[in-house]
Amino acid sequence: MPGATAQLGEAEAAFETVKNEIEKNGNRFEKAGASDVDVAFLKELLDNNVINSLVKVQDSLEYEQPIPAHHDTIALVKGVNEELTEGTSRDAEELQAILSKPHVRALVVAHDDVANKNYEEPDVYYSDEESASNYDAGEISGDSAIRVVGIRKTDDEPLGITVVREENDLVIARILAGSIIDKQGLLHVGDVIKEVNGVVVESPEQLAHIMRNTLGSVTFKVLPSYLENAPVHQVYMKALFSWNPAKDNLIPTKDAGLQFRFGDILQVLSTDDDNWWQAKKLDEEATGLVPSTSLEEKRKAFVRPDHDYTHKSWLCGLTFTTKKKKVLYQSSQASELDTADIPIYEEIVRMPPFPRKCLILVGAQGVGRRTLKNRLMNTDPNRFGSTIPHTSRPPRDGEENGRNYYFVTREAMELDIQQGKYLEHGDYGGNLYGTKLESIRTVLRQGKMCILDIAPNAVKLIRTQEFMPFVVFIAAPSVAVLRNMLEKSKMERMGRDMTFDRARNRGAPSVTTLDFHSEADFKRTVDESIRIERSYRHLFDHFIINDNMDKAYEELLEAIDDLTSKPQWVPVSWVYN
Repeated sequence: MPGATAQLGEAEAAFETVKNEIEKNGNRFEKAGASDVDVAFLKELLDNNVINSLVKVQDSLEYEQPIPAHHDTIALVKGVNEELTEGTSRDAEELQAILSKPHVRALVVAHDDVANKNYEEPDVYYSDEESASNYDAGEISGDSAIRVVGIRKTDDEPLGITVVREENDLVIARILAGSIIDKQGLLHVGDVIKEVNGVVVESPEQLAHIMRNTLGSVTFKVLPSYLENAPVHQVYMKALFSWNPAKDNLIPTKDAGLQFRFGDILQVLSTDDDNWWQAKKLDEEATGLVPSTSLEEKRKAFVRPDHDYTHKSWLCGLTFTTKKKKVLYQSSQASELDTADIPIYEEIVRMPPFPRKCLILVGAQGVGRRTLKNRLMNTDPNRFGSTIPHTSRPPRDGEENGRNYYFVTREAMELDIQQGKYLEHGDYGGNLYGTKLESIRTVLRQGKMCILDIAPNAVKLIRTQEFMPFVVFIAAPSVAVLRNMLEKSKMERMGRDMTFDRARNRGAPSVTTLDFHSEADFKRTVDESIRIERSYRHLFDHFIINDNMDKAYEELLEAIDDLTSKPQWVPVSWVYN
């Protein structure tokens, strides 16, 4: 057919002409309001191999229309099957098994539809052979496109759908990603369920009752919506609270909930529902419903702080449950806090190993933060550095500006505070003290990791893309362990002081001069540690219980080294602005 060949060449030439015109006259698109990105996308689309192949296929169908070898292949296959039934050879049995497979039967039906140009929607579509044998197309009247779908249900796994009643119909509202229904792809959101196992269903409760009492195959008769299931999202969230669906009275179906704990990483698969998201835990297959951010914010907004019994702290293997959530802030500190600081989820992204810019040590007074900080700096001064604080007090004898403090006037310091140039500041003895953000930048410009031991409410101010801190919470051990650590420290210090004093003939100091901690001080440290963890743990990257200073130091150093050797999860705002 030379004419057809010529026509095919002309079509390809016409397509090439379009591409060349776009290449030469792309500025016309820009004048019409198209951006450079739009023009580049169009060019790439026209150069795509798939598009070019489709043009060739279209031309082939247009000018060399294929002629079907048979218009009733279904009858032909049926006759072959009848002949094979009488055969006894192994080849006959194998061929009969192949022709009986659902996907082969579907291919034969599709062939006949194309051959006969039958492009209208059939009255009934059978999704498997078993369902087709159990139902007749005329059983339900008034619906033009009823589908019969067969599902194989296991005993211990839910189907993974939720339904709602809309007017007089039972409609599929949600399909859990990764569930049986989702994997088989036979049902879709919006499908109307007419019958289940031959029983007309009219309510979600009736459907749930049938499902509980059904094992093995389940047959649905549905009116399809022809809506595509939503694609899987690549959104990851760090859970900043723990949740158990068995204890939640708001979830539609408790079995559909996905239990998680604080710190679990969740892959959010769907946020179509305002109240319930579909998610799964990282590296796990089970999918379920989790409360959305908006639902949890509403729920927590209606719970008085002194009635919130949901937060717990873990300390030395023991669980301390606080009966009141006491988080009080002075009005002068309100500007430092987020307007809606209700920790629910934090969107995060996985990054390859990289060194963090700052190390933030947070903890109660007396847990050893400064000791760990000084030990790091003394051990590796080329790797670690720290800021020099600013103060409004006058320098004392022997003090040099820029060595231990930067000395500035109170007026200048107050002006910088108002302009947001300080990470944190305070008034002590009538003088202002503070850590300036520029002093942190000075350390970073030296190529060092800046170590800061700051108040916990200042962490969120520095937890940004510019500073990328690694926040470590130094937790207090039990009162008994604190007491033992102090006794050990006193004995070591006493040995050093006795050697020093003998050299000066001053005698050893008495034990009472070192006994500056009381039982109330230990209890106060533990209580403060629990309070800080409860209120700010959503900001921490790593937790260390300091029950041994040497072990705590080794664990801290190991955690810092892991940053440059292991992938890490960071806030998405650090990567995408």
